[in-house]
Amino acid sequence: MRARVFVTLKKSVFDPQGKTIADALHSMGYTGVGDVRQGKFFELDIAAASADQAKTLASEVADKVLANPVIESYRVEVE
Repeated sequence: MRARVFVTLKKSVFDPQGKTIADALHSMGYTGVGDVRQGKFFELDIAAASADQAKTLASEVADKVLANPVIESYRVEVE
């Protein structure tokens, strides 16, 4: 099974890279773009008996390795 993990900074954490991207987009004429929040994306191929087991394993990996739980949050999708 394939799990996708999306890691982003928590809303309360300032995102200077997202701010820089937003400023660049505005200077390029994309005035309709509001706030930009950047993050990380991971795809994990997981050997599991069910989608629930795959999601549990991907969440554990995200908690321990892929995300910094102090400043980042994540969500997991399994297909």
